[in-house]
Amino acid sequence: MEQIVITAILKPIEGHEDEVYNVLKTVTEASRKESGCIQYDVHQSMQDSNYILIEVWENEEAVEAHINSSHYQKYRESIPDFVSLREVFKMKKIL
Repeated sequence: MEQIVITAILKPIEGHEDEVYNVLKTVTEASRKESGCIQYDVHQSMQDSNYILIEVWENEEAVEAHINSSHYQKYRESIPDFVSLREVFKMKKIL
């Protein structure tokens, strides 16, 4: 099975950067402990306040388990209050 790479871009609402950071810190710590998680990193743009998540999962089953986890569900419930944009890209490596 091929690994799944997920990239997410989050644009915090002005003044809510700290809230986004705190939510991301919590979900990152829990996600890194999940079976099937190869990489789960959060970056912040140097040009603006956007956060970029880069996740690598062993396979589709690991992604599904992550999506169904309680910490991910809590993240999904919390984050809309603090971001104006959330884009997620689910990818496979081709080269």
